[in-house]
Amino acid sequence: MRSNQRDRRQFLRSSAILASVGLVTRYADADEKVATEVSPLEKIRIGIMGVNGRGGAIARGMMATGQTEIAYVCDVDERAVARAAEAVSKTQNGAPEIVADFRRILDDQRVDVLVCAAPNHWHAPATILGCAAGKHVYVEKPCSHTPGEGEMAVAAARAANRIVQMGSQRRSWPGIIEAIGKIHGGEIGDVLYSRTWYNNRRSSIGHGKTTEVPTWLDWRMWQGPAPDRPFRDNIVHYNWHWHWHWGNGELGNNGIHAIDVARWGLEVTYPVRVTAGGGKYRHDDDQETPDTMMLTLDFPEGKTITWEGLSWSPLGPHDSRFGISFHGTDGSIVIRGGDYVQFDNQDKQIATGNGASGDAEHFNDFLDAVRTGRLPNADIETAHQSTLLCHLGNIAYRTQSVLNTNPADGHVIQNAAAEAMWNREYAPGWEPKV
Repeated sequence: MRSNQRDRRQFLRSSAILASVGLVTRYADADEKVATEVSPLEKIRIGIMGVNGRGGAIARGMMATGQTEIAYVCDVDERAVARAAEAVSKTQNGAPEIVADFRRILDDQRVDVLVCAAPNHWHAPATILGCAAGKHVYVEKPCSHTPGEGEMAVAAARAANRIVQMGSQRRSWPGIIEAIGKIHGGEIGDVLYSRTWYNNRRSSIGHGKTTEVPTWLDWRMWQGPAPDRPFRDNIVHYNWHWHWHWGNGELGNNGIHAIDVARWGLEVTYPVRVTAGGGKYRHDDDQETPDTMMLTLDFPEGKTITWEGLSWSPLGPHDSRFGISFHGTDGSIVIRGGDYVQFDNQDKQIATGNGASGDAEHFNDFLDAVRTGRLPNADIETAHQSTLLCHLGNIAYRTQSVLNTNPADGHVIQNAAAEAMWNREYAPGWEPKV
């Protein structure tokens, strides 16, 4: 559980965000707990939005805690929602209700939690609507599609006194918590730099064709808050990640996990300068986002985070396709998976640590927060602060400019092209409001 001092820091930062969007909330005292109606003996009733991939795994993981009942499964893909309902029915007593519109979940006052595992462009709008309907929310990463959405999601959670947790599971992994504790405890000295990376061997998405929408898919509802675009046969169910209209590229897909840990370890919040380079080099296809990217985030504390994303070449630093390294004046720590290795100043290995990875710890942390009203490990404000770094990196890349940013809130300074990307256009009737 977090200390009162840390809750106080969270509250003060929340107040700055809320002020930036002009919202007065009931979150008036740092020691006030989030309102909760779930007793320790009751099952937490959950509705899951988006069950084709990640949502199905969340359903299994939540049921495995023994604390939940999956009341609804929701998807615009008739095939996916039928599979999910069948799988849930085999595990728990009672079948979940099947819906195509997640707002049916919000209308049911018996539901405690909305899980949003739909594509990125849905994350913040669904979170905001969920909070307004009195639901706690577990939202997949990134918690927003634009910086402005992230600010609104924080404001919505605080206004409604709801728990919102982002699916950045590493915040709850024991080995990583131990490594961060060593960093914060000064075991590698004054930590000034963190390198993060992601490597993969992704194949081409090809050149899609505009076709009739499949009979099993509600394309309009899949787009939801995103303005209408014709259906193409190489978008659903994963390649939307590589289109700015719906996704945030590899930086928002996998970079968020690493950058979140780096920011946590360095104890930094908003940067003062953001630069990004790279391009789309490997395949001749419809992908809009870069497959090769270098991001540099400089912070007012005199610390820096870098991220290298290389989606077409699997060889990464330290024999790992994904990782985070921390460099201090008295040594280094390298995190790979749920494990870490500590080195002294002469690169001699002096300690190791490991722990469970996966979802269980993060789900249990969220459910405990729902029951007790405390802030979870990846509270929406923490989530927004890390997600914003990814948005700023993408904005720097897309505008081909160096971003100077306000260290108080991360807003871009004197760059009209970049500032225009703070928010986005929405389909009629879907603009988020707090």
